[in-house]
Formats: sequence, structure tokens, C-alpha cells
Amino acid sequence: TIDLQTPKACSSSMPRITLELLRKRAEHNEGDVLTLEELSLHQQDIERIELLDSACRDLKILYLQNNLISKIENINRLKCLEYLNLALNNIELIENLQGCESLRKLDLTVNFVGDLTSVLSLQHNRNLREIYLIGNPCAEFEHYREYVIAVLPQLSTLDGTAITKSERIIALQNLDRNTSSIEAQVAEYSVERAKARKEAAQVPEVEAADLDDDEENTKYWQEETDYTPEARLQAHKRMAAQRDRKNKPASEKKEDKPRNFFRDGKPLNMNEGGWEFELTGHDDADPNITLDLACYRYLDTSQIELDVQPSYVRVHIKKKYFQLALPEEVNPDAGKAERSTTTGHLVVTMPKAKPVVKALRKPAEKLGKKEKEQPAAASTIEKLEVNENATSKVDYGNIVPEAKTESGSAPRKLLTARTHTAAAPRENDATFVDDDDVPPLL
Repeated sequence: TIDLQTPKACSSSMPRITLELLRKRAEHNEGDVLTLEELSLHQQDIERIELLDSACRDLKILYLQNNLISKIENINRLKCLEYLNLALNNIELIENLQGCESLRKLDLTVNFVGDLTSVLSLQHNRNLREIYLIGNPCAEFEHYREYVIAVLPQLSTLDGTAITKSERIIALQNLDRNTSSIEAQVAEYSVERAKARKEAAQVPEVEAADLDDDEENTKYWQEETDYTPEARLQAHKRMAAQRDRKNKPASEKKEDKPRNFFRDGKPLNMNEGGWEFELTGHDDADPNITLDLACYRYLDTSQIELDVQPSYVRVHIKKKYFQLALPEEVNPDAGKAERSTTTGHLVVTMPKAKPVVKALRKPAEKLGKKEKEQPAAASTIEKLEVNENATSKVDYGNIVPEAKTESGSAPRKLLTARTHTAAAPRENDATFVDDDDVPPLL
């Protein structure tokens, strides 16, 4: 019988090899998994091999490159498997391949195989002709090539280079010497590897706030680290988390708001955009507190979010916050916000909640003793008396008063206009001579 149930040993958060995935990859075989001969599962972020030895018994070619696989497992019963590609994974040991009787080509390029003696497990694979170990730590060992050629006599090609007869003879002659040298190098590498595992366990997990921080991301990717399976796995998880946050629908995205308050509830002062500003109204005589924020000149007003509270004012512009604690409480409902059409400045006027009203004139000086004893005559207000019987007509006769007589003053009568009477003709003088050249007088 064939058990097609998915194992429960791996974490639910990572991609897994499931029957549904296998059927999807078997579309060229009409979705038939049992008779599938070629399967491609590369670049699937798979961390563990599972289900293949029971669901795909007839596999001949298996592509598992560029994943996060750390162990070779669950393919030992694939008797027909001829080509296995496990390049670009996190494999550290060659194992569990003794049952792959038909295996001819094994690709382990760029993994983390450090125990070169683990190639001895491939001596039972009599049909193995090609193996690729380039890019692994063991490929840097001294006498690496001679040792592999000597312990795997069935090979014809190593790392893409054909093995010559003379090369094989020399490798067999130096096998004893090379074996002791390889074992010493493996022991030294094991000590370094144990130390690297201990240091990797102390590395903190990636926080969600660091994923959106451009400066933190740049620092992370430029920092030099040891090339270990743990470092590669951490880098992959960071890239996957950033990719998921970008692909997440807008409705599911939650904006990470910055910390705006101290633990005691007091508002923080922040200026993430580096805008210039001016706050006026510190004087008690001023009934308003006014904020002049020099935001972007050509910024659309719809991109500005303003929040005025009794103790602080906050402005949100293009995912950047400006927050300022006010010197005293204001009345948010009575305030107003305006935008300059020339400079683009945002001017927020906030009336104070409890304005202080003071007299504009100076207080009166203390009076002396003599001034206290005198009556305050200046405090009496004199009013103009109006005769209610007076008419609106003006009596011009009473403008100039009459001259006083012995019997008293008498009212003066209005002078009347003088009447001019024609003068009587005068008789001519005896000496008068009438001159005809002189015109007569009218």
C-alpha cells in the first residue's frame, strides 16, 4: 500500500510538498502522480523532502535545486531515479541515497557539505557516473579531488571534468595519506561549524518594523556575514517577509504607526519630514496659539492630515509625522487651519482654552494724604441742560443783547431794512457851464 498522507513533522508556515502540489506539477502526465517519471520542484522555498518515495515511485528525474533543503531524506526507495539535482540548498551531509540503485548523476553544487568522508555512502551506487561538489566547503580541502576519485572508482566525471586513468592511478596510490589529511581537515571544520551554530542561535528574529526601514535594510544587506546555512535561511526569510508585505492587499495592510507618546501619556515632539516651523502665542496677552508649518509648496492639500488635540497638534504628510506638544491647553473645536497659496505654508490657529484677560492701561498710583482729604470733584460728571420748551426756530433778535438803560435792560427790537427815497433835484450853480461833450449823469 502507498500512504499519500502528508507528514506532520514540518512547520505549517513553510511551503511543503503535498499531493496537491505534485498533481499540479504532473499536468504533462495528465495529473497522474503514480506513473510520473520527471518532477520539477525547484525554487519552491521547500525546507524538507517528503512524500516522494511513497507517491512517485517511478521517478527518473527529480529537480529540487534552489530550495532550503537541509537534509537528504524520503527518496531512498526511488529505485528508478537516475538524476537528482539538489544544487543551491543547505545540505551538509551526503546520506540516504543507498537505495537509489539507478542513480547516475548527482548534483550538489553550492551546498554546505563539509564532511567529505560522507561520500563513502555513495559506494553502493554502482551506476553513479557524475557528481558535482563544487561550491561546498569540502571542495576547498587539500587533496579533495584525489580522495573522491579514489573512494568512488565508478565515477567518470567529477565537477564536470573527466577523470583520466593516470589521475585515478595516482589517487589510489596516495589514498592512505590523503585519508588521514581529509579526516583531520573534517575534524577542524566540525569545530568551526559547531561554533557557527552557537553564534547563529543568538541572532534575534527579524522584527516587522525593520522590514520597512530602508536604512536598516541597507545596513543588513551590506553587512558581511559568514556563509552558513543559518545565515542563508535568515536572509531568505527576510526577503520572503518583505515580498509578502508588498504583495499583501491594501485592505489587509496595517500601517505601523510610530510611537507618539511617552509612557506617562505626554505627547512626543517629532519632525520626521524635517520641516521648518514657528509656534507663537506664548505670551499670556495673546488669546491664540498659532503654528506656521513650512510644508511642501506644491503639495496637494488632500495629502495633509491634521489632528488638533487640547495638548498637542499632529500633521501627517506622505507617511511622515509632525507632532508638537503645546505650551498650554487649546480649544480644538474653535480653531481654524489655512493654507498659503503662495508659499504653501500651513497655518493653524488654536484659541487657548483659558485665555488670561488683563487691563491695557497701567494701574493708578497711590494717592497722597492731602489728595485723599480733598473731595473728588473731578469725578462729578457735568451734563448739558436742554430747555424742553425751546423751539427749533432761531430768534436772530436775541443774538446781540440790548444796551442797559436806567430803568433796566429792555429787549432790543429787530432792525428793519432801510428804505431809500429818491433825492430832490439840485439847482445849478450860477457858475455852472453845461458842456455838450460831457454825457449826462443818470
